[in-house]
Amino acid sequence: MTRSCRFFVAVHALALLAHAGGGAMTSDVIAASVNTNPVVVRRVLARLARAGLVATQKGPKGGVRLRRSAGQIELGEVYAAVESGPLFVPPPRRPNASCPVGSGLASALDPALHDAEAAVQSALAQTTVAALVRRLRRL
Repeated sequence: MTRSCRFFVAVHALALLAHAGGGAMTSDVIAASVNTNPVVVRRVLARLARAGLVATQKGPKGGVRLRRSAGQIELGEVYAAVESGPLFVPPPRRPNASCPVGSGLASALDPALHDAEAAVQSALAQTTVAALVRRLRRL
């Protein structure tokens, strides 16, 4: 089972852009802050750009900048922009259908997992990138 860190990279990049005051920043600079390969950052930035959260410009004076103010970007929309699929996924192999637990576990678990995903989205929607940057500045 693989886990994604795209959300953390995306939030890091957006917070860094907001913290810097709105000027363009290269993926190399962002990658140095995240401590990852610039290719990872560029892939995440591409998703953020498709979602309308950042604008990118190529060339020697290029870079990425926030497309909207940090106060208008909620973490829930960041998550939706960079992550795909459900938060919880079953194992790739189906359980034994003749087992009384295995045969119905997915259906029995579904309401709780749906509620958990809704709670995560709701919680993320309560925080903007600007609020996150304010918290960082207090640390």
